[in-house]
Amino acid sequence: MATSLFRPAREDYRLVGLYLARVLTVVGLVMVVPALLGFALGEPDPAWQFVFGAALTLTVGQVGEWRLKGRGELSHSHGMVIAGFAWLVAPLFGAVPLFLSGHFASFLDAYFDAMSGFATAGLTVINDLDHLPDTVNLWRHMMQFVGGQGLVLVVLVLFAPGGGATTMYVGEAREERILPSVLSTARFIGRVSVRWLAIAGPVLVAVLLAAGLRPWDAIFHGATLFMAAFSTGGFAPTTASVGFYHSAWVEAVLAVVMVGGATSFGVHYLLWQRRRRAVAEHLEVRTFVVLLVGFTAIALIGLWRTGAYADVTSLLRRGGFYLLSAQTTTGFATVPSRTLVADWGTLAPAMVVTAMMIGAMSGSTGGGIKTIRVGLALKGLRREMRRVFQPSHALTVESYRAGRTQPLRPQVLEPALMVLLGFLILYAFGGLVGMFYGYPFDQAFFESTSSGATVGLSVGLTGPSLPVGLKLTYILQMWMGRLELVAAFAVFGFGYTSLRGRP
Repeated sequence: MATSLFRPAREDYRLVGLYLARVLTVVGLVMVVPALLGFALGEPDPAWQFVFGAALTLTVGQVGEWRLKGRGELSHSHGMVIAGFAWLVAPLFGAVPLFLSGHFASFLDAYFDAMSGFATAGLTVINDLDHLPDTVNLWRHMMQFVGGQGLVLVVLVLFAPGGGATTMYVGEAREERILPSVLSTARFIGRVSVRWLAIAGPVLVAVLLAAGLRPWDAIFHGATLFMAAFSTGGFAPTTASVGFYHSAWVEAVLAVVMVGGATSFGVHYLLWQRRRRAVAEHLEVRTFVVLLVGFTAIALIGLWRTGAYADVTSLLRRGGFYLLSAQTTTGFATVPSRTLVADWGTLAPAMVVTAMMIGAMSGSTGGGIKTIRVGLALKGLRREMRRVFQPSHALTVESYRAGRTQPLRPQVLEPALMVLLGFLILYAFGGLVGMFYGYPFDQAFFESTSSGATVGLSVGLTGPSLPVGLKLTYILQMWMGRLELVAAFAVFGFGYTSLRGRP
């Protein structure tokens, strides 16, 4: 494919279009599931809306496959561009049945929620969520589950391309190949997800039944909550999110699933191999645990000082769960959004924002800067501090454990610092836009961080009345945050060279 100096050739467009068509085929096939559920539940109107959406998406996908299929090898640039465009195109078609449902004021609002779903963000501008048909509610959560697994990852499993598979995989913000091939890695991730569903799903249904839900509601809520929790997505079947259930057992089970979703699939593989010592010594595991404990402790101290909760149990349940939801970038809430502004003071919300900024582990379903990058940055800082106090001729070497002992090389540290800086700029950009629209500094930056880190927690800004400019800003942030910036920049470069490149 052409570099930044040259205009992409016709073959480049064909290859990118072909794999985007395959992404749409996957989206269309998944859309059939809520259509079938709609007919089974006696919700014919939503069911036919999904039939239309699936037919449209599959038609475009299959026409693209027919017209664009041919020979051609995917390059590094192709893979990045495909990954970037996939996360723009899939929500475009995923928004069709949402818009037809009548619960969104405009197609932009439906696209906002579709992007939030696929990007596993969890922010929503829907009208009247509590009266949403189960058919539409299921689709919201299925978008999150597919997005958590990875759109490109699903395409790789179904179509198993060769040359550019690795680049497409990396372009979707997955940095480590767990098994020798991308295809085997993708299948392993699928097996882990199915195993979690098989174990946690029935437990969730059981605790929801104990919380007073009727059998069908317990099954439906259990399935949707699992998809949202393991994909660290944050959509919930009701407006009150997890606070709707008033159950410590529901919160406890979801907490375990959220941690599972926020854990690197590379760490899951170490657990699969029963290499517990390697897990305990893993830099990212240690960084995640230390940060989570530290942020939670500081937040609880802040809540205790404000007197927001009268007893220790409420303090731990509300504050502890909220910080875990922020750190895992899940976005489940157990308290109303405005409570953070009215009752939580300043210290606890500051810890929530910091936890959201950093986020989950790399190679997981979570978002944010990722704890591995923070761990590497701290290792780099330690190396520089040691260098200051050692003789000038001494060789300073810093190493870290990530499955195996590795030296801290510049080619590892520098990209981590660049992405870290890029995320901070992304958060600041959204915050400044929010302030431009008249929102206070703290609320604007809270909401910006939540969208850029694909978390979904809110202080009440995001909703149907959100200004159009902020909706577009948050859509951009969710897209760039899910791709961890690199593939998004590849799309910008592709567009620029298409318009301005030299022939």
